[in-house]
Amino acid sequence: MSTPLVTVGATSPTVVACGADMFADAVAGQAVDVERVDWRPPMPGTEADLAAVATDPRRPEANRRAVEAMLGVTAHLVDVAPASEVLGLERGQFLHAGPPIAWEQASGPLRGALMGGAALEGLVDDPEDAVALFESGSNVSLEPCHHRSAVGPMAGVVTPSMWMWVLEDRATGRRTYCSLNEGLGKVLRYGAYNDEVLTRLRWMGDVLGPLLQAAVRGTAEASDVTGILTQMLQMGDEAHNRNRAGTLMLLRDLSPAMVTSGFDAKDVSEALRFVGGNDHFFLNLAMPACKLALDAGRDIPGSTMVVAMARNGTEFGIQVSGTGDQWFTGPAQVAEGLFLGDYGPDDANPDIGDSAITETAGIGGFAMATAPAIVRLVGGTVPDALATTRRMHEITLAENPRWSVPVLEFQGTPTGIDVTKVCRTGILPQINTGMAGAVAGVGQVGAGLVTPPAEIFPQALAALADAARAAR
Repeated sequence: MSTPLVTVGATSPTVVACGADMFADAVAGQAVDVERVDWRPPMPGTEADLAAVATDPRRPEANRRAVEAMLGVTAHLVDVAPASEVLGLERGQFLHAGPPIAWEQASGPLRGALMGGAALEGLVDDPEDAVALFESGSNVSLEPCHHRSAVGPMAGVVTPSMWMWVLEDRATGRRTYCSLNEGLGKVLRYGAYNDEVLTRLRWMGDVLGPLLQAAVRGTAEASDVTGILTQMLQMGDEAHNRNRAGTLMLLRDLSPAMVTSGFDAKDVSEALRFVGGNDHFFLNLAMPACKLALDAGRDIPGSTMVVAMARNGTEFGIQVSGTGDQWFTGPAQVAEGLFLGDYGPDDANPDIGDSAITETAGIGGFAMATAPAIVRLVGGTVPDALATTRRMHEITLAENPRWSVPVLEFQGTPTGIDVTKVCRTGILPQINTGMAGAVAGVGQVGAGLVTPPAEIFPQALAALADAARAAR
């Protein structure tokens, strides 16, 4: 007696389908349940390298160590001080966002920010005169922020006199740094350099920086940046393009010490109004907090975890734990989103800034589900935001238990981008970003969504595969 394939009363079969919908549609049309799987073949040409890395015996333990090190970091705000003191920057030295770049390849917003920075430092009287200074290369140098344990939003230009947030992991003593946020519109980080921009920067150097230094040094309660990040993600911020709750919590913690600092009451009032009126002020604390965590996962042989994503307005670069300080780069993309005023896609510069360090750590675009209001700024819909966070789980190594998403039953945010998962699925990291004008001096023209150039992940995979073969 033969055994029946389907017994009486058994659950109806479900067909699993991937690829083109034609087959799934035909089966569903016959009243059969269909489970559609979003499967794609690996990125072209990566098969051999994927096999080499997948069979690297070091990889599981290396990635476990990288993730644990990253998640174990807590960032504390310990000081505010000029870049000349905490980064050792000297006259004529400029930091910028993204991988290394020379003046000749620099985009409009990066050039504009460098020109404004040169005027701020007194290297030239008129920012326009700085073009000849940078073209000559005499007595000036450019270096990525990442190379000095710093991060910079948008153009990310840092000069010696700019004041920096100083964050520390108290368990290890490691520190990271970021400049103070200038606000929106015509600001240096978007490449603007007119008198309004320079006047604001001088006020930040003369008044805001010293006042914040006094407040931070006198306020232990304000030092837990990781704690503020945890709370703000529960309050509708994703900590990249939306930092409203984080900014207000920082202001709540610092304002008592600012008021009693002994500074002129008019200066204190102006500083409180400036911070309170700038919803992005906390971004410049979220970024170094993320870098502090990711730097803990660096330099672990065999690890495929991405530890930095950064753009200089011309190129997009990533660094990976198992490949040291090597940059893997490709052309930066132009974001898609919403534009200010009469600006349009032709006015936007390709993607720029170190702020993608937030996505690298698992917030920003990776936490869009926790901040549905962000779609009003960067475009898209609320279902898009939920789908994006779910999709990022497919290319990450872990979930961050500190950063949970209420609307997803408090699931942790997807954390630790895995080069092999990106190459195997073809899913690229999603980034929320501002858009700078392509012409130096214009400033911000919009905000939107962007992904890295796909080719940089196979580049990184190839380097990891070479290292795996050499280790055998």
